[in-house]
Amino acid sequence: MPRVLSQAEIEAFRTRLCAAAEKRMARHGAEGLSMRQLAEDLGCSAMTPYRYFRDKNEIVAAVRTAALLDFAAALEAAARSNGNARKRGRAVGKAYIRFALENPDRYRLLHEALQCDPADFPDLARAQARSRRTVSAYIEDLVAEGELEGDPEVLGHIFWATTHGLLTLHLAGRLGGRLSFDTLYRAAMRLLARGAAPQPQTAPARQRRRA
Repeated sequence: MPRVLSQAEIEAFRTRLCAAAEKRMARHGAEGLSMRQLAEDLGCSAMTPYRYFRDKNEIVAAVRTAALLDFAAALEAAARSNGNARKRGRAVGKAYIRFALENPDRYRLLHEALQCDPADFPDLARAQARSRRTVSAYIEDLVAEGELEGDPEVLGHIFWATTHGLLTLHLAGRLGGRLSFDTLYRAAMRLLARGAAPQPQTAPARQRRRA
């Protein structure tokens, strides 16, 4: 009969198990993950992981939830930095890039198509909603202060898609020559900001004719 574990022991093993799962998913994707392989990585019996998670999908959900929460926390901290909306927006952009470059495997995991349905895992669903919120929250401040014009959610997704696309190419080694990631990112942000900048009010046609 297995001995009764303390809550601290349970949490410690769950953390170890999730760390092992994250490493294996980084190499082989979620499809290459199995409970048996995790047991081998941890040097325990094949049935031990089932004492902590009911199946593979629950482990995948836990790993992704942790990554999403760390990602969201990094961007939220940047959004609380000092300065006006433009400075805070730049800080959020830098935090996004820093997370991806310092944690490339975890960043890929954020966007990997996983088999588990968030509807079955409330913690994962909440983490996804919190992470998605960071995409447009700082844009709302830029719109409120008159730096940008438009729907913050739409603008946020456009900025996000552009940044993610460039990072994906960079992490895959697809950018080279003089067109570095930094060069392309700065140019893309300038173009997007210029396109979303408030337009000057156009004088009525009658006034233009008089002038």
